[in-house]
Amino acid sequence: MKDTLLQLKDAYVQYGGVTALADATVRIDDGEIAALMGPNGAGKSTVLKALFGIAPMTHGKVLWHEQELKPVPYEMAARGIAYVPQGRQVFKNLTVYENLELGGYALPNRKDTKKNIEAVLHIFPAIEEKLNTKAGLLSGGQQQMLTIARGLVSDPKVLLLDEPSLGLAPKIVKDVFEKIKEINAIRKIAIVVVEHSVKSVLSIAHRAYILSRGKIFAEKSAQELMTSDTLSKAFLGTS
Repeated sequence: MKDTLLQLKDAYVQYGGVTALADATVRIDDGEIAALMGPNGAGKSTVLKALFGIAPMTHGKVLWHEQELKPVPYEMAARGIAYVPQGRQVFKNLTVYENLELGGYALPNRKDTKKNIEAVLHIFPAIEEKLNTKAGLLSGGQQQMLTIARGLVSDPKVLLLDEPSLGLAPKIVKDVFEKIKEINAIRKIAIVVVEHSVKSVLSIAHRAYILSRGKIFAEKSAQELMTSDTLSKAFLGTS
């Protein structure tokens, strides 16, 4: 049985009085890819934000290696958790290399950052060809690869990815998910993916949580979900 690295337990999150998460419990095990799926407004992205300390909880807790902690973004990064928000948020006026350097902000010294950048570039050769290019001049797919690569520079144990396929063409979506699968296989990093592209994420995930109206509707293996009606019930509101 795999060790559990990161957990969100009994979490409640509200935005302006509106409940985004209600009694949500999610775990991330060592070396797995876990998907967070569900319709718009189900609370998927809020799970990642609560884990990383961006969305304050009114109730609940975060555990790292079974030990409760108060999630604060800088401290979570230092512990080995990397968060990649949706929307390809690159620093457009900085070069690709400068963007990657910022991924190592929580590392103890610059030598580690340089070494980690070199390792990450082996996974993303297309980015290596653009190191001196301003990030804002990259294509949408290249920018998405850059945001993921930047997250990896911190050498995380857990990578939180929020809708990596958002706004990308189908072929680029396929490339992005192949890279996510490669990262998991080569680096042995646990990855949590919030995703609307059901087929894409289930093709690489080991396990998935289905959210509906801020609650965990189901937890199943990816294989089970492919052959059940759980997804249609959650998306169509027939639960």
